[in-house]
Amino acid sequence: MDNPADPPEIPPQEPEAAPPPSDGEVLPPQEEVTPFDMGEMAFDDLPDPPGMEMPLRSAFAPVEEDGGPSLQAVYDVPVRVQAVLGRARMPISELVAMHPGHVFELDRRVGEPIDVLVNDRLIARGEIVMIDGLLGVTLTEIVKSDA
Repeated sequence: MDNPADPPEIPPQEPEAAPPPSDGEVLPPQEEVTPFDMGEMAFDDLPDPPGMEMPLRSAFAPVEEDGGPSLQAVYDVPVRVQAVLGRARMPISELVAMHPGHVFELDRRVGEPIDVLVNDRLIARGEIVMIDGLLGVTLTEIVKSDA
């Protein structure tokens, strides 16, 4: 023990063996242990280890008043939101030749809805609005994903 902060070494101990049955003593039958078959079970169907019974709801899964799960834990997670007016394809030579005032054509017409993407996934379509001199988007359609 060179360092006083090191815990003292404890020699390993062998577990005590049960005493052999005396003559005439009847032992209770031992339960047969069978391997656990996962089959068609889901994770929540697995039995808890002995002594580890868990409550149905935990602090990690807050519940709303209506009984559904709460999303409050993810409210502060930042996401990237994009309002895509349109797209264009062009060769690199045309791209590097652009200058202030250059106009290029998009694949959308005036009045068509714009795409609203969250983390590169289309979630809605909307229209551009001006509020106090700033541009904004009014959502007109929520896109349901098939995933």
